Amino acid sequence: MTDIPPGPPAPRWTHVALPSSDIEASVDWYTTFTPLEVLARHQDDDGMNAWLSHPGATTTPFVLVLVMFHAEAGTPHPQLAPFAHLGIELPSRNDVDDVARRGADADCLVWEARQLPAPVGYVCALSDPDGNVIEFSYDQGVYAAVAERWGIQGGQG
Repeated sequence: MTDIPPGPPAPRWTHVALPSSDIEASVDWYTTFTPLEVLARHQDDDGMNAWLSHPGATTTPFVLVLVMFHAEAGTPHPQLAPFAHLGIELPSRNDVDDVARRGADADCLVWEARQLPAPVGYVCALSDPDGNVIEFSYDQGVYAAVAERWGIQGGQG
């Protein structure tokens, strides 16, 4: 096994942290509706957190940190609404339609699937258990712009 360095070789954007009023409901929601998986969990006297990320080896890790403080458990504090959001780009329009359908079934659909002018693309959005907006898009161009500018390591994302 190789030694893992304590940090990246250069400054790197590594995470976004959001408060959660119910950490288990939030983890369940994100692992159901997004491609994220639980990387780690931590807790102390003040609360607990869960780190979620894409599985697999990477040189550019990015983590969603969900944090529940015991003193605020049960009280949602949405940070990303009504327009502010986290975005997930999907491989096809059908994937966006599927997320929208599942979101409607779970009563968390915020924006119905629709085509918007470039560069936005085909999008829908869901609301997590705390009211944060998560956008799902196809053909938005974020992935393509990064790939075109800086390349894709190993030919994959």
